[in-house]
Amino acid sequence: MTPSKTTSAPITPLTPTLLRVAQHLVGGGLTPKEIGAQTGLSAETVRQYMRDIRESLHCPPRCKPPVIVHRLFATQQMAFPAPDRPAPQFSPEDRLLVRAVAEHSDPRDVALAAKLAPADLRAALDQLLADTGAKDTTQLVILAHGWNLLTAEPTRVGKSQ
Repeated sequence: MTPSKTTSAPITPLTPTLLRVAQHLVGGGLTPKEIGAQTGLSAETVRQYMRDIRESLHCPPRCKPPVIVHRLFATQQMAFPAPDRPAPQFSPEDRLLVRAVAEHSDPRDVALAAKLAPADLRAALDQLLADTGAKDTTQLVILAHGWNLLTAEPTRVGKSQ
């Protein structure tokens, strides 16, 4: 894992159009195709807007949706929705895994940050998704913010995000 670097450049506020696309991402963890269907935009236009959102948040090009969602909340670009279910009991290992998913895109980096063997990551994630009722890791990060498992402090921007 490459050491994380902080950036001194301020986060660029999102335009109203980018905020609308981001709202669909954080409101339901929708894919570009699903966002396009709901907004009347083409999937390619939504993908371009997602690239613009990543750039505004100083996320690397391969940054995955859970990290983007976390950065949107952590930088207070968006308010996180109230969770639709109570928080389950989280072990310290579960909390570490949730934070790792919110801060890293590369599976090896997620495993390392969660202190798991890479071969054990998928099973641990599947179990955490089952325990929380989240459909995917993006929804897991959304729920985790609603349950106050992730602080509102901006995360460090690094190569693996």
